[in-house]
Amino acid sequence: MKISRKILKFTEPLTYRRGWRRAQRSIFRVPLEPMLAQIDPERARRNPAVLWNSTAGYAKYANIEPWLRLNRERVQDLEPSSLNAETCPRPGVRRRILLFILKNLGHSVLGLDVERVPLFGELLELFGVERVVYKIDAFEPLPDFGQQFDWITAFSANFYLYHPAKKRWGTSEWDFFLRDLQHHLAPGGKVFFGLNPSYNGDYYTPEIHDLFRSRGADVERERIFFENGLRF
Repeated sequence: MKISRKILKFTEPLTYRRGWRRAQRSIFRVPLEPMLAQIDPERARRNPAVLWNSTAGYAKYANIEPWLRLNRERVQDLEPSSLNAETCPRPGVRRRILLFILKNLGHSVLGLDVERVPLFGELLELFGVERVVYKIDAFEPLPDFGQQFDWITAFSANFYLYHPAKKRWGTSEWDFFLRDLQHHLAPGGKVFFGLNPSYNGDYYTPEIHDLFRSRGADVERERIFFENGLRF
């Protein structure tokens, strides 16, 4: 039975798509050493000792290197052909990407986050990444950033869950959010969400899946990718 399941996996398109992404990572390499060299080693050693007292479940992020490796994969998966700002398809344009690791590859970045977890603020300061403190709520527009972005990303996102009611956004909340997000997206810009599962283990209802697709997304389990922007 186990062998049959493994064989069946090779017939699924998802298996080939994930395999192709792994192959791309091996071609478009991103060395971590130059990034680690930009981090103040004294602060990096000092911060974990203080931050291990952070809220349970968050202290693990004080161990920097494994998360750099994970984010390197995310960057490679999204756009391996333009990882370096000096070799972007549009020369001279430094992409504004909401993904902190790209700052070390020459891109202009901006983070958006809540302030209730001190660890996150400490790490952003350690990396020298600019941040806007803001909590995303249903039917509330995002703040004015004074600029538009070529890339808007959110990884391990759960802003679409109502706490502590354990209820997730419906199609109305998501549609409002996507329409508002369009105002912050530059022409030709892209949007990527890496969703966390909700409390019952799935990522979205069939109705939300259909909404993502209708707005132009490629939906692959937790990966929601608007490669050609948002469609209305």
